[in-house]
Amino acid sequence: MSDSRIIVALDFASAAEAGKLVETLGDTVSFYKVGLELYTAAGMEFVQQLISQGKQVFLDLKLYDIGETVKRAAAVAAQSGVSFLTVHAVPQVMQAAVEGRGDSKLKILGVTVLTSLDDADLRADGHHLTAAELVELRVRNAVAAGVDGIVCSPLEIQRVRAITGPEMLVVTPGVRPADSGAGDQKRIATPAEALARGASHLVIGRPISRAADPRAAVAAVLAEISPLK
Repeated sequence: MSDSRIIVALDFASAAEAGKLVETLGDTVSFYKVGLELYTAAGMEFVQQLISQGKQVFLDLKLYDIGETVKRAAAVAAQSGVSFLTVHAVPQVMQAAVEGRGDSKLKILGVTVLTSLDDADLRADGHHLTAAELVELRVRNAVAAGVDGIVCSPLEIQRVRAITGPEMLVVTPGVRPADSGAGDQKRIATPAEALARGASHLVIGRPISRAADPRAAVAAVLAEISPLK
């Protein structure tokens, strides 16, 4: 059976490729992430297909625009039935998304610092804060804006929980089983490590989607995290 704490990233360039993985995984996975690549290729039509199959959808668009545009986009997402929507953790953007989703069940997640960035990358972009310090600043802004959750790397989970408390969603990309390579991620942890630190959901992509046996890869993750219910 599935575990809704696991969100499998459908990082594919076509609906056909993504649909094949969903079919392969069957009832072992109930929650999927649709990001920019697949959304650009297949749009809301594929998202609606997933929802019609009883799947939860994490729409990872990382919205960052003027308030009115974000507000309207969040309203459309709320009507679609997706479960999670990401926006950049900028006060105006988050406030607009919260307003746009209204009283729907859509959860707005604030993206703090991408897991592909480290302190050196931030310095090169002119930031004087470390990745961890910038995450803390953006989490405090997210709490003030009234969003439902945070997206951060596994390395910042405990800092985030110290600010948000236990109720807020903490969704972590950069999750890699111990036998997987880091790929383009720089701030990573294993599934068990991420949950032990306080994550509510784990986003796992290539270790499952590009595995020789995706069902076996999911089963291995489930076995690793099952003691951490």
